[in-house]
Amino acid sequence: MTTIIKIGGELLETPHDMRSVVEHVRHAAQDGPLVVVHGGGRELSAEVARRGGTPQLVDGIRVTDADALAAAVGVLAGTINTRLVAALGAAGVRAVGLSGVDGALLRSRRAPRARAQSGVMVDLGHVGQPVPEGDTAVLRVLCDNAFVPVVASLGVDAEGHVLNVNADVAASHLAIALRAARLYVLGGTDGVFDAVGATIATLSHADAEALVGSGAARDGMAAKLDACTRASACGVADVRILNGRAGRLPAGGTRVVLSVGRSSHAPGRAS
Repeated sequence: MTTIIKIGGELLETPHDMRSVVEHVRHAAQDGPLVVVHGGGRELSAEVARRGGTPQLVDGIRVTDADALAAAVGVLAGTINTRLVAALGAAGVRAVGLSGVDGALLRSRRAPRARAQSGVMVDLGHVGQPVPEGDTAVLRVLCDNAFVPVVASLGVDAEGHVLNVNADVAASHLAIALRAARLYVLGGTDGVFDAVGATIATLSHADAEALVGSGAARDGMAAKLDACTRASACGVADVRILNGRAGRLPAGGTRVVLSVGRSSHAPGRAS
């Protein structure tokens, strides 16, 4: 049974967080086939700013002009992917660095315009939405031979244009394509919070959609919930949003399920 672990970029910036992430991956790799997907977070924003751009996100999706795309390729497929693969290798994990461009495993189309919180429609630029035509054979070959693929969240369209793909979206797409049993989305918070700041242990699709629709879940959390509900709806049995700085997976966090008998927490805000 395959596991997909998505690692948020905020967990790949400091040696302490990197050690936590490496331990999570090392333990998960002992339980069966594993694919890791990572984003870029603040490092990518910093590189965009260094190049003279202004980082902009719409509901957690990065607006990506030509300069931001060049930054994404360098930071995601270069700096961060190499750093993570090296750290995993030092811990005995047989990690292999890839991006979604390799083998066209994240075949994508250009995303449509999106509505910003101001109500204005925004051209997202070189942002990709994965499509079913992607080829996951390279992941299957690596997993079948006890390697752990580490995938940077870039995609490629049918004309060979590289696109920036949100890492939560990429992880959800690969979980569905590989018929994974588990999707663990690791970030820096203890899952999804209710109106009083308590972690919601189990979140139904209806409550997740209510959080997004009301604006209580916004930015990165909105993208996470959209990706997690899609994976759950498409048959991934165990979908969780977890704190990557916490103990052994999958302790704590929020599990996203189709429905629950009765929600024990009224959704009010998300973090």
